[in-house]
Amino acid sequence: MKQFPYVLIVLRFLLAPVMLWLGYFYQTQYTTLIVVLLFLGLLSDIFDGIIARKQNTSTAKMRRLDSQTDMIFWLSAGFTAWFIYPQTISNNSVVIWILLGMEASCYMVSILKFGRETCTHAYLSKFWGITLLAAFTDLILNGRAGFLFYFCLCAGIVSHLDRILITLMLPKWQHDVPSAYHAYLIRKGKPFKKSVLFNS
Repeated sequence: MKQFPYVLIVLRFLLAPVMLWLGYFYQTQYTTLIVVLLFLGLLSDIFDGIIARKQNTSTAKMRRLDSQTDMIFWLSAGFTAWFIYPQTISNNSVVIWILLGMEASCYMVSILKFGRETCTHAYLSKFWGITLLAAFTDLILNGRAGFLFYFCLCAGIVSHLDRILITLMLPKWQHDVPSAYHAYLIRKGKPFKKSVLFNS
């Protein structure tokens, strides 16, 4: 059971190429299955952390692996959507590139300051994950970039700003920081209670 969180992380990693394969070769034929894989991916992301924290096995190594797998999974979801609806993605390429640039900035700031990638698992990042699921579900099933799509993009921008602020305020690298406010408390040496469900 102590290895089960790793099993969930590996599962999410393996879902990525399956989505890409279905999107590239079958386009709209298996959109429902792709959405099911998206839900499985998000559920695995939720429960790997919860189970690890319940077992007291949540380590920096595990959380870093979890973060990198998240990035691979959602990038794969984006490419899958592009394979199926290239015109819809192209019509919104500017905003998407801005968001990808902010993702790269999060990594750059953290690597420059701490010599390793960001791994905050902040509340806003978790909320963005939910909006990603909603946006990709609507896009892949209906082929449209509607309200959920743009709401997701806005949530992503806010989430990335929060991650950058967390990195800038932390005195040393740390994983599982709930928000920029909590990073400020850490910087000031003030204790706070973390949620077992959301942060170790």
